[in-house]
Amino acid sequence: MRIAIVTDAWSPQVNGVVRTLQSVAAELRSMGHDLSIVSPDLYASVPCPTYPEIRLALPRPGEVGRTLAAFQPDAVHIATEGPLGLSARRWCLSRGLPFTTAYHTQFPEYVAARIRAVSPELVWRYVRWFHAPSAAILASTPSVARALAAHGLPQSRHWGRGVDTGLFRPDGPCDAFVRALPGPVQLYAGRVAVEKNIAAFLATDIAGSKVVVGDGPARAALAAEYPQVHFLGAKFGEDLAAIYRAADVFVFPSRTDTFGLVMIEALACGTPVAALPVQGPLDVLNPEVGVMDEALDQAIAKALTLDRGTCAAYGQSFTWRASAEQFLAALAPIDQSLRAAA
Repeated sequence: MRIAIVTDAWSPQVNGVVRTLQSVAAELRSMGHDLSIVSPDLYASVPCPTYPEIRLALPRPGEVGRTLAAFQPDAVHIATEGPLGLSARRWCLSRGLPFTTAYHTQFPEYVAARIRAVSPELVWRYVRWFHAPSAAILASTPSVARALAAHGLPQSRHWGRGVDTGLFRPDGPCDAFVRALPGPVQLYAGRVAVEKNIAAFLATDIAGSKVVVGDGPARAALAAEYPQVHFLGAKFGEDLAAIYRAADVFVFPSRTDTFGLVMIEALACGTPVAALPVQGPLDVLNPEVGVMDEALDQAIAKALTLDRGTCAAYGQSFTWRASAEQFLAALAPIDQSLRAAA
């Protein structure tokens, strides 16, 4: 198939959405499909308000549509609700072409966390408007599907996540610096931003060492407030996997993620997870590999007792090939006569 994926989130951004799209795109290409990634690097862009690390594309009128028309896709998937997603949505609707969308982030809660004056229900109105014409909304977990249905969007299809099991595995090297820290070593990895609720983790009172891997707009303020915490910046590939292995517990304090890809990466390396009992962890974790509690101190203490071998086996069960196959099954093929007319 000729598949167009339109996304406002792409490299050099570092987040779960980008990793998911890049990993699934690689699988789709290995399966023989032809992909066009319509992403911000193709257009002029400006820094996102309150989050300058993210660039918002500014395509000229009709520019995204011309890109799609030149590619002549068999299917269009719109991954995000930003400027590029809006342009692609407009192009498809104006030509009567079906398309799919995805709900990657608890967008209403995410916006409310960053802009206090905006209520989640106001953002849900936009989410309903954006996704309503979609032939299928790809959702990572059953609880995301239920949330969408509760807000008038019943057409969700399951699209799980995967792990690079050759990279994130329990038998590789451990990071020497992290391993040498006084234990237990408690690790967070991901964007360092207000919506990730990292301060809730850093405020816990478990003995040992806390490590934060990642970068973002909240890093400087958190590092100043918690000078005893080790902020290591962004890490990738084998360096990240070695840090996962060196940690005693992975702490996931977010309330806005729909899945939490970093959780299964840590698990695949044998590291148990402590999290809040919210959407994402509730769908991904089970009592043998993770502990969920509103009191993160208690979740961390209990997670430290879990078996690392069981965690690794569970994390290794998530594959990007299965994710890519679910993505393919959910696509809405474009009728050849409609594609020719477009």
